[in-house]
Amino acid sequence: MSALDTALHGLRALIADGALRPGDRLPSEGELCERLGVSRGSLREGIRMLAALGVLETRHGSGSYVSELRAADLIGSLSLTVGLLPMEGVLELTELRRVLEPHAAALAAARIDAATVEELGRLLDEIEAGTDFEDHSRLDHAFHMTISKIAGNDALTSLIDVLRSRSRAYRIPDAADAAELKLHSDAGHRAILRGLAAADPVAASAAASAHVAQTEYWVRRYTDVSLIEPTSAPASD
Repeated sequence: MSALDTALHGLRALIADGALRPGDRLPSEGELCERLGVSRGSLREGIRMLAALGVLETRHGSGSYVSELRAADLIGSLSLTVGLLPMEGVLELTELRRVLEPHAAALAAARIDAATVEELGRLLDEIEAGTDFEDHSRLDHAFHMTISKIAGNDALTSLIDVLRSRSRAYRIPDAADAAELKLHSDAGHRAILRGLAAADPVAASAAASAHVAQTEYWVRRYTDVSLIEPTSAPASD
């Protein structure tokens, strides 16, 4: 185990064991170095890494503190690394989405109210009528994340957002294929909304599963990265 790994393991153990709780200030560098058996350099690097992951919070002139350790925040920090995945890795993320998004849709169907059904309907009207790629992507994302938020589980919402983030960074350049994908996507959205509006968890879940399966089909079809181009604007998914 490297010195950095030792520092990370030691810091994580202090937090996991409850010796350091959310909001606690870390002991002095000297005390921690002695306690963990590492150098100041390794300790500082470990603190920087945990801060980047949202586990610690460094306050200028005050020191480092254990964060609130909210599950959604810690999961959200995964976007730092998930965003680096090559296109081939998007397929694995899509397979995870096939498990999570239907569950979120089922939860949402049991909790949704009439006002939110109307809001989602308006989003779909804009999605279907729009022709601008960036607007379409933004509205598509808003539709899916609204459903995730209705599910009432912040950790689930954060994880779905992270998983969707990488696939949204690519677009299909072939106009005919992109148009076909949009037709399927629009139909999938409507099926999900029907399940939600009927307060039917089974129907909403099945529609969400079919929708993600359709996305997976296109990802598999275009796994050759030469056929998919990266873009600053997200794709419909």
